[in-house]
Amino acid sequence: MAKRIKEKPPIEETIIKTEFSDIMQKSYIDYAMSVIISRALPDVRDGLKPVQRRTLYDMYELGIRYDRPYRKSARIVGDTMGKYHPHGDSSIYEALVVMSQDFKKGMALIDGHGNFGSIEGDGAAAMRYTEARLMKVAQEGMLADLDKDVVDFIPNFDETEKEPTVLPCKFPNLLVNGSDGIAVGMVTSMPPHNLAEVVNAVKAYMLNPSITTEELMKYLPGPDFPTGGIVTNKSELLQIYETGVGKIKIRGKMVVEEAKGGKKRLVITEIPYTMIGANISKFLVDIVSLIDSKKTSDIIDISNQSSKEGIRIVLELKKDADVENLKNMLLKKTKLEDTFGVNMLAVADGRPETLGLKSIIMHHVNFQKEINTRKYRTLLNREMDKKEIQEGLIKACDVIDLIIEILRGSTDQKMAKSCLMEGKTEGIRFKSRISKKMAEQLRFTERQATAILEMRLYKLIGLEIEALLKDHEQTLKNIATYKDILLNPKSMDKVIIKELESYQKEYGRERRTAIIDAEEIVYEDKKIEEMDVVVMIDRFGYARAIDTVTYERNKEAADSENRYVFTTLNTGRLCIFTNMGQMHSVKVGDIPFGKFRDKGTPIDNISNYNSQNEFVIHIAPMSDVVMQKLMFVSKYAMMKQVYGTEFDVTKRTVAATMLSGGDELLCVCPMIDQKQVVLQTKTGMFLRFHIDEVPQKKKAAVGVRGMKLAVHDEVEQVHFLSDDTPTVIEYKGRNVELNRLKIAKRDTKGSKLR
Repeated sequence: MAKRIKEKPPIEETIIKTEFSDIMQKSYIDYAMSVIISRALPDVRDGLKPVQRRTLYDMYELGIRYDRPYRKSARIVGDTMGKYHPHGDSSIYEALVVMSQDFKKGMALIDGHGNFGSIEGDGAAAMRYTEARLMKVAQEGMLADLDKDVVDFIPNFDETEKEPTVLPCKFPNLLVNGSDGIAVGMVTSMPPHNLAEVVNAVKAYMLNPSITTEELMKYLPGPDFPTGGIVTNKSELLQIYETGVGKIKIRGKMVVEEAKGGKKRLVITEIPYTMIGANISKFLVDIVSLIDSKKTSDIIDISNQSSKEGIRIVLELKKDADVENLKNMLLKKTKLEDTFGVNMLAVADGRPETLGLKSIIMHHVNFQKEINTRKYRTLLNREMDKKEIQEGLIKACDVIDLIIEILRGSTDQKMAKSCLMEGKTEGIRFKSRISKKMAEQLRFTERQATAILEMRLYKLIGLEIEALLKDHEQTLKNIATYKDILLNPKSMDKVIIKELESYQKEYGRERRTAIIDAEEIVYEDKKIEEMDVVVMIDRFGYARAIDTVTYERNKEAADSENRYVFTTLNTGRLCIFTNMGQMHSVKVGDIPFGKFRDKGTPIDNISNYNSQNEFVIHIAPMSDVVMQKLMFVSKYAMMKQVYGTEFDVTKRTVAATMLSGGDELLCVCPMIDQKQVVLQTKTGMFLRFHIDEVPQKKKAAVGVRGMKLAVHDEVEQVHFLSDDTPTVIEYKGRNVELNRLKIAKRDTKGSKLR
């Protein structure tokens, strides 16, 4: 008879209803926190971001030490990515490169071999060409005690390896090397500092935990940038270091040297920290621009003579140059004076926090006490184990004949070990009852018994026994020392301070950045003598300015070769209207002034207009525009009239009109004596009506529809008519007199010419 199978009850379906916004909020917060904690921000304890920590740890694990040969960067990057950091090789290699650049870091942590970039912004060579190894300071100061259980280890991303949650850094790396990182909704920007000064500040805090930030700054007066320079707002630093937020003003250093013929040269020997990289090239370009725009005539030559020895940018000056005025101009008009935004944000106690100077030092000291407590507890346990074994061996040496008798009389190791530990003599053959009685009194520990059984015979030599007694004596001293460190806070402080002083002595250096309270730079542009100039813009968009006399001599050629020619004041501005409905303003003084046959400069180089996305519809001097009324027509036949005073603005770019989706500005024309307008479309529709039907609007308005367009049709040409002057155009091979077209109303379809 078949058994009846008992059916299981169906699983109840549970539908959880929740708001979509709640899911998005939770998911985004999880993502943001992951980026903040696990990728972008440094930890206050070791001053490293995860990718930096993992790279250093991987190099340590691979044995790429400071006293061993270099290894290929590609090997380091690949191993780090495969074991600890599954976020792409470029981020790992970039972190490795930055940690090797002493012009970015207060103290490099990696010793790079090969092309690792330059202060002028040259990129590092590909990772397959470069090699690296740990610097001594990184190996000894950040990775040395990992075998002493000083930090926690966690599984890596695939749980096949273990990685440290933080490196046991013995100096305040966050202050020494600084840090930068962009997370979600927050950013870290920490300047580097001088190691010797940082150590002095930490020592001062440890001796007096209630010390104020102001008192700490007697030991650590401010940042010490690897590029040197001058911090010019000393009085504001206290507020910055108390709050962890602010702006540090830095400027480069300039020296004046004598040259031949009574001339002088201005030499820039140090640059602001913010100028490293591509900004050095930009600085040189800015100086050239000042020369081209006639802002200064004191510079006759410029050369960048920088090398491995340092920065040296040389400006050759003319004989009667005003050096002080030139210095002020460079500080005011270029990045030779800049600001470094400080935001001392780091991960502290598992969450992002903006920290002041004292808070950072406090976290460092607490971390040092934690890792030293764990270190000396581990060392104490090891010494206690060693003491136990040593005492067992010393005791064994005193009864070595009995132990040999036990070993010879035992049938196996287990029997001998039981006798040594518990005095069990069953089955062991002894020479005498006295030996057996003595054996029954043995009570070695398991660890001691194992050591005795593994002891070699040469250990019974007299000198070896003396060495054992000396080792035991040293072990007892170590135990006493470690217990004192663990139980006495002052002893712990001495250990931490001693380590810090050793790093200060070996790696400390003189301060590079000067800190002062400098006066605000005052520089006034030399007043330009106001005069009429003729601006010419050719069909390729190259603009140049010449004097009126030169124009009169070459008037015919100038008018025929250029798209725009007009006379205006050299202190005025130009209005550039583009098809995207924008009006870009350009100073006439920014247009190169020179000879008639000079090439000039592209107009988009000296304005905000982008020649790739926009093209010019109309250009006119602002002095003419403000005295006129302008007619705007778009390709979708939207029209309006605007008073030119609407465009009398100082902004470089404003919206000249509003455009609907896909629409473009077709025509901007000043209204002088025009009475009528004719709109011509792509399909050959013509509409003539009076200009008065187009209303006056503001520049931000869309306008009104001038013509009803068929589907896919658009305005192609706009013609303006006067009452007396006949206007003839060519259309499909024949002449059309626009004045003869029927006058209609605005916003009608018009008529088709056949």
